[in-house]
Amino acid sequence: MPVFVRTLDLPASSGVVGPGRMALLTLDSGDPRRPFVLGSDTLPALEQAIDEAERLVRDEGVVAIGVTGVNGVFCAGADLKSVAHTTSREDAVATAEAGHRVLGRFADAPVPTFAYVNGLALGGGLETALHCTYRTVSSSVRGLGLPEAHLGLVPGWGGTYLLPRIAGPDVAVKVAIENALANNRTLSGPQALEAGIVDAGFEPADFLVESLRWTASVLAGTTTVARRELVDAPTWDAAIARGRAVADTRVHGAAPAPYRTLDLLEASRTNDRATHFSAEEAALGDLIVSGELRAGLYAFDLVQRYAKKPAGAPPAEAARKVTSVGVVGAGLMASQLALLFLHRLQVPVVLTDVSAERVEKGVEFVRTGVRELLGKGRITQDTANRLTASVSGSVDKGALSDADFVIEAVFEELSVKQDVLREIEPLLREDAVLATNTSSLSVTEMASVLKNPERFVGFHFFNPVAVLPLVEVVRTGTTDEAALATAFAVGKRLKKTCVLVQDAPAFVVNRISTRMFDEVVRALDAGTPLLEVERSLDPLGLPMSPFRLASFVGPAVMLHVHETLAAAFPDRYRVSDNLRRWVDAGSPELVTPKGPVAETGAAEGLFSVATEPLTGEQVLRNVQDALADEIRRVLDEGVVAGPQDVDVCLVLGTGHPLFTGGITPYLDRVGASERVTGRRFHPAG
Repeated sequence: MPVFVRTLDLPASSGVVGPGRMALLTLDSGDPRRPFVLGSDTLPALEQAIDEAERLVRDEGVVAIGVTGVNGVFCAGADLKSVAHTTSREDAVATAEAGHRVLGRFADAPVPTFAYVNGLALGGGLETALHCTYRTVSSSVRGLGLPEAHLGLVPGWGGTYLLPRIAGPDVAVKVAIENALANNRTLSGPQALEAGIVDAGFEPADFLVESLRWTASVLAGTTTVARRELVDAPTWDAAIARGRAVADTRVHGAAPAPYRTLDLLEASRTNDRATHFSAEEAALGDLIVSGELRAGLYAFDLVQRYAKKPAGAPPAEAARKVTSVGVVGAGLMASQLALLFLHRLQVPVVLTDVSAERVEKGVEFVRTGVRELLGKGRITQDTANRLTASVSGSVDKGALSDADFVIEAVFEELSVKQDVLREIEPLLREDAVLATNTSSLSVTEMASVLKNPERFVGFHFFNPVAVLPLVEVVRTGTTDEAALATAFAVGKRLKKTCVLVQDAPAFVVNRISTRMFDEVVRALDAGTPLLEVERSLDPLGLPMSPFRLASFVGPAVMLHVHETLAAAFPDRYRVSDNLRRWVDAGSPELVTPKGPVAETGAAEGLFSVATEPLTGEQVLRNVQDALADEIRRVLDEGVVAGPQDVDVCLVLGTGHPLFTGGITPYLDRVGASERVTGRRFHPAG
């Protein structure tokens, strides 16, 4: 059974006899590799377990019911595979009703109920805990959240009613909207405790024992758990307004789920439970059969599969062991890489650069990052001490001689990188893998200066390195299987998703993104107002508007990639004089965090434009067509194996939203792929 029931004596405390016996339900998938989820099989099993627990209450005097998980998982939420196979609104509503009925029994039980959140608790998993009378959490938990809006759903098993009432509307907005739309950011156990979502927290080593001891004290009356009052209407309304601003910023009205979630959170202040659960069921009924959810589930499943097993990766056993890392360069990007390698691999890392001052600055960046990880509770003091001692720097590149894996991250200019590679190759061990973090230059041309080009591989990260989960692993015609397998193995240890790409100008993400940005700049050059250009791409639901993204990446970086692609593909790419003007002017901010500035702001007098402005609709169509054209070329050239690779790259490398299904399904739906190339990227449906 996926849910089993046992009884146990609650412990005595402070000389007081224990309050009695508890019925403890354990959620267990039966396979340590698969998390427990709630679906067509497990929901009935959970209901049967609750039946048994209530029988124990009636017949054997059990005084409390508890629920916990195993193997670092409490409950990973609803079974998305069964959701994906739901095709009628009637069946969707029935799924919502079943969740309310079963989970609601924890709230309606004849004795107090306790959720012991030992690990991952997402969506319906967190809602299971919210239905209980009391909740404890392990301090080791790193994944609590309501990710539904991220996928195209609402928290529909009580989450929009219970969470704002338990922890307040501001916390509910943060969890269900702000975190969900930030690539499904989650809370840790300590953060959930601080937010008031749970009532007590304990260390993982004795989590269940301490939770049971705490339970006994609650039942005995020696521990009192305070409950918050509902906040007043103005405070509640302010939280909802903040959530709507976040949704507008993240999805620009392009997806219904965040707004349906906010409507429910708003209504939960005055709704009774039955009325509200009916509203959640109606929302789930609409959204489960929507195109946005189908697209979201496709993209979500794709990203999950690539994270587990990247397409085209060599056998893992072909990888070389990596017990030390060398980073060539000590600038910002190189220092970020050094910190990531140090934190995730926990092996010695050495940085080298041309000056002692740069080396010292890079090493201090890494050590500061270690202190920040310690301050956030992500590593222990012992680990922090060990990591701090494991990072070093030197102006002597001979310090790289013991490294198993060496990555260069110097200035993005081919001749500079070639000079560095010529210099360091003779210093390295014969079996060391050598990588480059270039964003757009030819890895093949870099390899041409090496005596052993077979051990050379592209390993392209995205900025900020610690946040964006994509690495483009670039194979040249000479890269051997061992180097490639090592790159994929290192990427997995870094907790990145690796996508195999062939060597081509700007690879995948930068090539496609630059084609899009080129169309945006063309619209600006034609005289389209900046505000109109910014808003034209709202239907794409991108997390950042075009010029905000350019400011974030850096206009100088954008200019360099434009120059690289214009040299490679002069028929399609060009370098706008206005982009040069922006860089030459010091790259002033054109867009504020609250949206585009007025045209009398930083953009005034900066750009030279024509007098043939486009409408927002024309800009969007031009961008759609350019994307469809460039992606088809990328596929026809064999840069990646298929459209799924492109979708993973843009979801993980640029934050392309899941609710569109990735870029290629979106281009199919809006007709751009057939309009431009005469064929779809995917079969219809």
